Amino acid sequence: MEIVQTKAVQKQKGIGILLVLTAAILWGVSGTVAQYLFHKEGYSSEWLVVIRLLIAGFLLLVISAINKISILDIWTNKKDAVAIVFFGILGMLAVQYTYFAAIEASNAATATLLQYVAPVFIVIYLAVKAKNMPKRVEFIGIFLALIGTFLLVTNGDLNQLSISSAAIIWGLSSALALAFYTLYPIKLLQRYRSSLVMAWGMLIGGVGMSFYHQPWNVEGNFSPQAIIAVIFVIIFGTVIPFYCYLESLKYLSASETSLLACAEPLSAALLAVIWLQVSFGLFEWLGAFCIIATIIVLAKNK
Repeated sequence: MEIVQTKAVQKQKGIGILLVLTAAILWGVSGTVAQYLFHKEGYSSEWLVVIRLLIAGFLLLVISAINKISILDIWTNKKDAVAIVFFGILGMLAVQYTYFAAIEASNAATATLLQYVAPVFIVIYLAVKAKNMPKRVEFIGIFLALIGTFLLVTNGDLNQLSISSAAIIWGLSSALALAFYTLYPIKLLQRYRSSLVMAWGMLIGGVGMSFYHQPWNVEGNFSPQAIIAVIFVIIFGTVIPFYCYLESLKYLSASETSLLACAEPLSAALLAVIWLQVSFGLFEWLGAFCIIATIIVLAKNK
């Protein structure tokens, strides 16, 4: 009987690992596809963000409704309604726009790695909030992140930056936005389905971005490759990985999913180097592995 149960647990864990790796790799690939749209097809980060959030948010709401989830419940509570608007603008929109702007200013590999400094900001915020010094393991994570970021933006040369200052600002802003995006909706996620919170967050973020850049103001080439790339970013880079990641939480712990999500920056870096011929030197790879090590160290820290 125990052997049967063990096999069942292993099978479930295997399903969870497959789901989270699929999500992480698709997210990483979508960042590289976005880079292709910015650098090769002439699209702007503003347009891609607004169209991605509007369509993905709408599709996720439709899927929620099909699954018989009451999609309007969140608007019946005034406090929650205000919170979801804040999350949509300052969380979802902020993290999407800063990330794509960092890609546009540099490349998908660098932008994704800089965004993954977010756990360090979360650790620092929680330590200040609790009025406690970070633990030793957290200090190690912070140190690795600082070393990794330094190597990534300087390529080991103290006299010059290997990427633009705009890329650094957007990349670290993306990390800050991701930290806020992770911490802010905790109370909402305790009361509502995560799929519903994310769907409304995307739709609200898309509507908010529409006031700055209208979705019908399309910039870029209308080539078949570009259209396929846009569809990929929306469907395979947003809707599908989001659901895969949520499903993986049924089979794995949050720390396990965080560890496996390291596949995102790795896939973004490898694809950018192989497909788009992004130059990545020895020190930049060392920086990448330092940042990934940060994620592993902090994910293992309960």
